[in-house]
Amino acid sequence: MFIVNVEGAVCKDDKWLMITRSAKEEHAGGTLSLVGGKVDIEGNSIEVLERTVKREIYEEVGIEVKDAVTYIYSTSFMLDAGRHVINVVFLCEYDSGTAYSKSPDEVETVHWMTYDEIINHPKAPPWTKESVKRAENTRRND
Repeated sequence: MFIVNVEGAVCKDDKWLMITRSAKEEHAGGTLSLVGGKVDIEGNSIEVLERTVKREIYEEVGIEVKDAVTYIYSTSFMLDAGRHVINVVFLCEYDSGTAYSKSPDEVETVHWMTYDEIINHPKAPPWTKESVKRAENTRRND
C-alpha cells in the first residue's frame, strides 16, 4: 500500500510559497518544501487529490487558493521507515489570506521566495527543486 501525498506550488507576484518543514516531521524535517500533506481516506470520492491540496495549504499556512489546480507531475519514494509514498504536485493559484505557520508541528517557517532563491537554497532538497522547476515551466507555458 502507498501513502498518497499532495503538494501545492503556489506563486504570487513571481514568488513561490515555501515552508521550512518542522524538525518533528517524519520525512525531510528542517528542509525547504512546498506545502502539502497526506490524502485522507474518504470512501467513494471525486477530485480527492485536488481537494486535499487546497485543504492542506489552508490547514498548514492559512491561505486560500483558487478552485482550479493544475497537475504538474508525480513521483514515488520510500520513507526511512520503509513505507512507500506517491507524491503528486499541483500548480495552485493564490486567492486570499496571509501565509503564516498555522501548524507549527508541521511548518517551522513560511517564506515567499523567488525561483532563484529556491534553486540556490542550501536546505532545498533535489526533489523540491525539481518540483519548483516543473511548476515554473508550467506557469510560464500557460
